[in-house]
Amino acid sequence: MSEESSMDIDYVANLARIELTAEERQKFQGQLGDVLKYFEKLQEVDVEGVEPTAHAFPRYNVWDEDVAVEGFSAEEALLNAPKARSEQVVVPKVVEE
Repeated sequence: MSEESSMDIDYVANLARIELTAEERQKFQGQLGDVLKYFEKLQEVDVEGVEPTAHAFPRYNVWDEDVAVEGFSAEEALLNAPKARSEQVVVPKVVEE
């Protein structure tokens, strides 16, 4: 394994925030090489006039009709709160001074 290819797998492992053993480096180095060869193969594909997409088929958000409805009263909204005071939920202090 060359010094340059060894650095490639170490660089990728660093980006992924993982530590690799020597055996894992050797195993994944070959796999990384295969992935890079596949990307080189994809570079040969003629995509002239092809619009970039995230999915093979068009996808659309389907939204329900936006209709105003009556909400909860403060009293109803606080029924399940463990503690309430002045129409607000009381929670433990999380900020230290």
